[in-house]
Amino acid sequence: MPRSLDPTQKHPMIMPDGTVIETVVHLNQVIDHPRMEIGDFSYYSDFDMVEDYAARIAPYLFPPSPEKLIIGKFCQFAHGTRFITSSANHDMSGFSTYPFDNFRMSSDMTPEEIQALFQIPGRKGDTVIGNDVWTGMDVIVMPGVTIGDGVIVAAGSVVVSDIPAYHIIGGNPAKPLRPRFDTETIAELERIRWWDWPVEKIEAKLPALRAGNLAALEG
Repeated sequence: MPRSLDPTQKHPMIMPDGTVIETVVHLNQVIDHPRMEIGDFSYYSDFDMVEDYAARIAPYLFPPSPEKLIIGKFCQFAHGTRFITSSANHDMSGFSTYPFDNFRMSSDMTPEEIQALFQIPGRKGDTVIGNDVWTGMDVIVMPGVTIGDGVIVAAGSVVVSDIPAYHIIGGNPAKPLRPRFDTETIAELERIRWWDWPVEKIEAKLPALRAGNLAALEG
């Protein structure tokens, strides 16, 4: 008898013999960051043991950063997925892009002065990842991008612009390769939002989800 899905587990992958795969984690169980919002069941898989998952997946998102990283439910992030958020940007409006003020900080700086370090011209906003998004190995998502529900991102891609729901994308810069389903099916999946159902209903509908049977999913 399979185990039930449990969003509170730190390590959700447990083999039949009881071995816990410690390199696979539910992100919202291992990250407590004021600028991150992460939905249930979204996981990250790394080849190595990770001490700081927030720094691993979003190395330039800091507690005083103005932007957020928002991740939906049931996302699947392979080893090397990185979100390069807006606070990674350098000011390009002058003659030099060197971040001089980053190396001149002092303990007597006010919160307002610290916040001002991040306010550069042309900065992007939040990075938003939808639900049931799958990124392959070494995907890089650039600042301010919105990725729609159900998107698949090919390994090694660099995502620089918004991606509509239920598309397969790849390349550098990443481009839509094809939609996963027809327009009507995509619209219906967006309406149903199965990821918001109670866990018991999702588990009951797993055969329909696996088979891509929309009628059974709705029934």
